[in-house]
Amino acid sequence: MTTIAPELTAHREVDVPALIEEARGALAAHLSTLVDVAADLHANPEIRFTEVHAAARLTAELETAGFAVQRGFAGLETAFVGRWSTADAVDGTTTVAVFLEYDALEGIGHACGHNIIAAAGLGAALAVRDALAADGGAPAHLVVVGSPGEEGAAGKVPMIEHGVLDGIDLAMMIHPAGEDVAASSSLSRVALDVEFTGRASHAAAHPERGINALDAATLALTAIGLLRQQLPDDARIHAIVTDGGQAPNIIPEHTAIRAFVRAEDRDALLESIVPRVQACFQGAAIATGCEVLIEERTPPYYSLRPNPTLAGLAEQALVTLGRTPAVAPQMGGSTDMGNVSHVVPSIHPMLTLVPDCSPHTREFAEAAGGTAAAPVIEDGAALLAATALAAFRDPAVVAEAKATFAA
Repeated sequence: MTTIAPELTAHREVDVPALIEEARGALAAHLSTLVDVAADLHANPEIRFTEVHAAARLTAELETAGFAVQRGFAGLETAFVGRWSTADAVDGTTTVAVFLEYDALEGIGHACGHNIIAAAGLGAALAVRDALAADGGAPAHLVVVGSPGEEGAAGKVPMIEHGVLDGIDLAMMIHPAGEDVAASSSLSRVALDVEFTGRASHAAAHPERGINALDAATLALTAIGLLRQQLPDDARIHAIVTDGGQAPNIIPEHTAIRAFVRAEDRDALLESIVPRVQACFQGAAIATGCEVLIEERTPPYYSLRPNPTLAGLAEQALVTLGRTPAVAPQMGGSTDMGNVSHVVPSIHPMLTLVPDCSPHTREFAEAAGGTAAAPVIEDGAALLAATALAAFRDPAVVAEAKATFAA
C-alpha cells in the first residue's frame, strides 16, 4: 500500500466557500449567455459525431473569450481544444482540463443533459479566466476539451490517443443527474457486434437443407442468460437482436446481435467476463453449424476513478452550494470520462437536475431544456471553477491529487 505523505493535505486547508463565492461573482456576467447556450443546444440536438451546430457555437464562445481554438482534433470534425494561459505561464505551469460534452441521444434529444454539461464547462472556463486575470497571482494553463460522441462512440478515446491529455495535470467535468454526487462511479463497458451466417432454405419444403442463423442467436442469448448466474454482482449484460431474419418461410441465413457487457472492474471485464460472453456466441455457432463474426466497433469505456483529493474539494463545494451529496450513490452506466480518469487525476461530479429522475428518459430531456437547467449550470460551473482555482493557486493540491492518483 502506498502511503500519502502527511504534508500533502492541501484540500483540507483550501477555503472552498471563498472560492465558490469568487466563482459565482465571476460567473454573474456570463450566466445569461450560458443559459442561452444550453437552450440552443437543446433545441438543436445532434447525435454522435454530427454535433456541427454545437461545436460551432461553443468554439465561437471560446474564441470571443480569448481562447485559442483547435478544431477537428484527432481527425474528428466536431472535436476541439481551446487553450488560454496567463501571461506568466511557462512549461511546467499547472494545467487543468475542463471537458465539454454536447451530443444528444437518438429519438429523445438531450436526455442525458449534455447541453448542460457544455454550458457549465464553458462557464467554468470563463469564470477561471476572469478570476485569474483579475488577481494576476497564479500562473495557469487552462484547456477546454470539446469531446463529441460520448453516447455510444467513446469519442474521448481517439482524443486521448492523439495526445489531448499530454501535459494535463488534472481533468474535470460535471453531469446533471437525479442526485448530487461528489465522487461518481461508473461501469466499464465493451460493446460487441455479432453476426451469425447460416444457409437459407425453404422453411416448409426443405428445412433440412438450411443452417438456421436465428437458432444460433437464440442459443447464444440463452447461454448468456445462464452465464449470468456465475458472474460478479456488478456485471451487466444486455443485448438486442438487430437482424432476426427476413421471412418466416425462409430459414434465416443471417442474424445479428448487439450486446453491451459491463462491470466495475475493468480488468475483470476485459480479461474474464468478455471472453466468456464471446464463448457463448462461439459455442452457439458450433452447435448450429453457423459461422460467427464478433467485432468491437467502438473502444471500451473504462470505469470512473474519482480522484480522492479532487472529490474532497467537490464535496465541500456541493455543501457550500446548498446541495447534499449522496451518502451511497448508485453506480450508473458508462462514460468515456472513465478513460480520462485512468490517465490523469479526474472528477465527474453529479448535480441534481430533477430529484430521482433518471437520465436517458423523456422526462430528463424535458427538464434539461426547462427552468431546472439554469441552477445546475450555475452551480456546476462554480464547482468546477472553484476546484480549478484551488489547483492553480496551491501547488500542494496538484501534488496531493497526483499522489492519491498514483496510490
